[in-house]
Amino acid sequence: MDYEQTTEGIRVSVRPSFSFPHSKPEEGRFVFTYLVEMENQSEEVAQLLFRHWHIHDSQGEDSEVDGEGVVGEQPTLAPGKSHVYESFCVLRSPVGFMEGHFTFVRPTGEEFRVPVPRFELRAPWMVGKAPEADLMN
Repeated sequence: MDYEQTTEGIRVSVRPSFSFPHSKPEEGRFVFTYLVEMENQSEEVAQLLFRHWHIHDSQGEDSEVDGEGVVGEQPTLAPGKSHVYESFCVLRSPVGFMEGHFTFVRPTGEEFRVPVPRFELRAPWMVGKAPEADLMN
């Protein structure tokens, strides 16, 4: 399932998936990958400066990740252009979610945040099961 949102002319879409080869459920290691596409649908150039992620594990563990750019890059998106990258996170349970935002800057120096909608991290055998109460927090 894709999750997407457009803010200030920047469309962000995310496609999470469970990584069987890198997970070890018997050891409480559940690895999820996520593919992110950022597309500049505005008439102005925008450069990605920072990322912020809130990662929630249904075991009750939350973590925050802040940093410059994504996977070592701070791409500049001309109108109509996009940037795609893939990353991952490790949870201690088969269910969780991520959400956050990207900070961009225009050539004028104006900075703005582009929210990334909350997206579910759910191992395939958990699909169709009722979500844990704390997953919705």
